[in-house]
Amino acid sequence: MQEVTQIMDDAAMRRSMTRMAHEILERNKGLDNIVLVGILTRGVALAERIAAKLEEIEGQQVETLTLDATPFRDDRVVDKTTPTEAPNLAVVDRKVILVDDVLYTGRTVRAALDAIMQAGRAEAVQLATLVDRGHRELPIRPDFIGKNVPTSRSEQVIVKFREVDGEDGVWIASNK
Repeated sequence: MQEVTQIMDDAAMRRSMTRMAHEILERNKGLDNIVLVGILTRGVALAERIAAKLEEIEGQQVETLTLDATPFRDDRVVDKTTPTEAPNLAVVDRKVILVDDVLYTGRTVRAALDAIMQAGRAEAVQLATLVDRGHRELPIRPDFIGKNVPTSRSEQVIVKFREVDGEDGVWIASNK
């Protein structure tokens, strides 16, 4: 039997994203030369919401790009005989805020970093994640975190965004 517990509702998600937006502004001393790159699928929704918060706070639009890191993964079967094309990302000499919904092993972020590097040399790359659940397999640490949620490997973190799933919230599912 699977037990599901909600750990963030829509209000908690909104508060976390607002705080993350303020932290991004503080660390980067404004929005000059910043681009948000959301990792498909829910990282894109998170990036767009953070961009909206940044615009609300600063009155300045922030470009948001979408990244599919799948072809750059080392833990999934991908046709390695065909060279992977550089993604169409305008990152050269810009501060990239890489955005994903859940940080777990770090493999998705590593793949996204490979994609960004292939697209061009960014001035800097920072990582924003709504949920950091631990269990890293690679030396990757987020710069901006919505919530730290210690989990066991047997648990699953479920993030839902209205734009993708029809509702907002974060849940932990565990088999009991």
